[in-house]
This record gives sequence, structure tokens and C-alpha cells, in this order.
Amino acid sequence: MLKQFLPNEHVKSVFDIRPEQLKSRGIKGIITDLDNTLVEWDRPNATPALVNWFEEMKKHHILVTIVSNNNEARVKAFADPLKIPFVFQARKPLARAFNRALAQMGLKKEETVVIGDQLLTDVLGGNRSGFHTILVVPVAQTDGFMTKFNRFAERRIMNWFRKKGMLSWEE
Repeated sequence: MLKQFLPNEHVKSVFDIRPEQLKSRGIKGIITDLDNTLVEWDRPNATPALVNWFEEMKKHHILVTIVSNNNEARVKAFADPLKIPFVFQARKPLARAFNRALAQMGLKKEETVVIGDQLLTDVLGGNRSGFHTILVVPVAQTDGFMTKFNRFAERRIMNWFRKKGMLSWEE
């Protein structure tokens, strides 16, 4: 059961995810979380570096859809200026929003990766839905109330993985 929480990959940030690497593996799309994955949970807009990252993905014909548990106003305000499709109030880890994003992009699961900063929402949801999952280090050191609870549970799960020798990276 706990293996559902184990990501396929772990990177420090989305900037470590390069379009050339994705293309070489047949990846054509990204489903990504927003808060603490792309920007801090309290930052309203994309940073210039993130705008460049999105442009690189677009230049390499890699589609991106944001799937967030946050409300419509938050996600829309971030995504609309970038012209990036999104799914809000996703209720991750439930599969519905992941499948909706996949349908919006017109891709197959094997052609899509899920990127996020939380094991209990992004990784679990992506794994249960059959996607390749990539865990990133949270952008911010602070979290909202529910996320604080999730982080506590994540630390326990990560410690279990570490004890079992299942982690192939260092924190």
C-alpha cells in the first residue's frame, strides 16, 4: 500500500525537468500542481524563470495543464495570463481531475507525467491513476493548514521508505 506514495522520480525543482529529457522518453504532456510546486502558495503570479520554463515546454510541443486543489479564483489568476489550461478544486488524490486534464490535452497516460510537491495528493493521485510521477521539493518552507498535516504524514512515510532502502535520492 505505501508504495502508492513512492514517486517514480524526485527532483529539486521543476527547472530540473527539461523538455529534451521528456521528449526522449516519449512524454508529450505535463500535469502539474500549482502551489509550492510551481510557485510559493502565496505568490499570485509566475516568476520570470517559470515563464521561461513554460515557454521552453511549449517550444518543444509539450502540453502543460495545472491541476490544483485550490479554488478557481487562485488558479485562474495564475494560469490565464500564461494561457495554460487548468483544473481547480481537483480533490486530489482522486482520479477524476487527472483524467480530465489528460482528456483536455488529448494524450495517453504513457505520454504524460504528473509533477507535484506532495505525496498525499500529487504522487498518490498520479500513481493510482497510472501516471509517471515526479516529486519536487516544495518551493516555500511554509504551508497552509491542511498541507501542514499532509507534511507531517509525508515525513513518516518518507522515513519508512528510507528505512526500507526504497529512496534513491538524498533530501
